[in-house]
Amino acid sequence: MSSNSNTIYDTIIIGAGPAGLSAGLYASRGNLKTLILEKGIVGGQLQVTHEIENYPGMDHMTGPQISDAMETQTKRFGCEIITGDPVVSVNLESSPKVVKTAKGEFKGHTLIIASGSEHKQLGVPGEKENWGKGVSYCAVCDGAFFKDREVVVVGGGSSAVEEGNFLTKFAKKVTLIHRRDELRAERILQNRFKANPKTDIVWDSVVTKINGGVLGVESVTVKNLKTNEEYDFPCEGVFIYVGLIPNVDFLESKIETDEAGKIKSTIKMETNLPGVFVAGDVRDTVLKQAVTAASDGSLAATMAIAYVESLEDQHLVAAS
Repeated sequence: MSSNSNTIYDTIIIGAGPAGLSAGLYASRGNLKTLILEKGIVGGQLQVTHEIENYPGMDHMTGPQISDAMETQTKRFGCEIITGDPVVSVNLESSPKVVKTAKGEFKGHTLIIASGSEHKQLGVPGEKENWGKGVSYCAVCDGAFFKDREVVVVGGGSSAVEEGNFLTKFAKKVTLIHRRDELRAERILQNRFKANPKTDIVWDSVVTKINGGVLGVESVTVKNLKTNEEYDFPCEGVFIYVGLIPNVDFLESKIETDEAGKIKSTIKMETNLPGVFVAGDVRDTVLKQAVTAASDGSLAATMAIAYVESLEDQHLVAAS
């Protein structure tokens, strides 16, 4: 689908993860002409999450199943969704606001930024060279390739431990390497990981190098932060979960962000620019979960509806 210069949307949503889909649902159901732009596929991080057991009412459903259900529901109210068309720039102060993508240009009275985040890299030697040859940032995507092999997971948060648990379905052994002496993951995930006979944890340590051969990863160099001892730890796969980087490359510098690049917002999902709202992992939120992203999206859309209604009221006053 290409852009139509004559079409002006009430709201344009960047990103089709749980935040963007929820925003699309509330905005279109609120009778706004709504467009969602997604650079990849609908679902965002949901598409690479095997099982979700903490989304209310959707126990033991997979991420893709929830994503499909949200997409169907959102489209039912008339929301348009364009995929595979990344946003390259935006004009946040024009009226209407202008969103430029790789394939065209779109205009809208309001903008909801729900572009999410991507996995942070370690930045160590051998990481880029072995990407796709043993280095991965998605256990759900690549776990089946490591059947009966020994792998390591780098990180100590809920994502790292949850994906480590998933990898035990395939791998012979899963070793978690964490820079601290305790995990930050949810307690239930920690208990599940520690109770599995196929798992182990290396504490107070970081990976300083990923060593690969002709067939891919062969080991990682591990440094103990307390003793400074370094040694090579044999493995055939490295799954990295050390944080997320917000997707904000397309944004103007006029929008306020924190030191990590996450967009600052009020409790009403408002940014520092009128008519520009934010939702999900791209904002300065404490909890990064599908349920909180969906909540953000619904609130951002509600505020967008109020903003569009205020513009209509202003137009009526000016015309009278």
